[in-house]
Amino acid sequence: MERTITFAGDPNIGVFARVLGDIAIVPPESTEEFRTAVRDALEVTLIETTIQGSSIIGSLVAGNSRGVVVSGLASEEEIDLLAEHREVLLLNESMNAAGNVIMANDTFAAVHEDMPTDLAKAIGEFLEVEVIHLTLGGVKTVGMAGVATNKGVIVHPRATERQIAMLEEISKVPVGTGSINMGGALVGTGLLVNERGYLAGNATSGFELGRIEDVFGFLE
Repeated sequence: MERTITFAGDPNIGVFARVLGDIAIVPPESTEEFRTAVRDALEVTLIETTIQGSSIIGSLVAGNSRGVVVSGLASEEEIDLLAEHREVLLLNESMNAAGNVIMANDTFAAVHEDMPTDLAKAIGEFLEVEVIHLTLGGVKTVGMAGVATNKGVIVHPRATERQIAMLEEISKVPVGTGSINMGGALVGTGLLVNERGYLAGNATSGFELGRIEDVFGFLE
């Protein structure tokens, strides 16, 4: 099975789509090739929608198997569509690009270092996870500096040993560094992954693909 793809010629597929366990949220203008690749590689139900009228789904949506966290600027129609599959929490704060500022699985959520404590607490209660404020490799937008599933977490190649140790302690799954699309440090921008499979941007090297497979346990 092909493991690399683009979105309309752009290898930054993680900016345009978001995978949350058994669902994947993709823009309505996704090509049939893209939709089929996501559905087949990840074995997911597809939800086709914009968020606040935008196609950058990956930047505006986060969550896990229990809920979806989304920008409070999402329309009622967009929210209703998401609510058919998950409970929905709206971020009405200035820090509302959920996909950029939250990295989560069913055990933990890492959030932007400057996120207000009460907002971080609300996200943790909604997703039913433990929350930590975190920077990865000097990057505060943890939702793009890392990607988490219930089997592993891949993070910015310059993440420190302390940052990795914090994630290992809270996530209880393997944590490793990696890159995407020939050296891109913001791994979340080019990777869609769940427990069943993954897709990476088509500029991703064989070495980078091997690292993804290792961290998320696809080599076993």
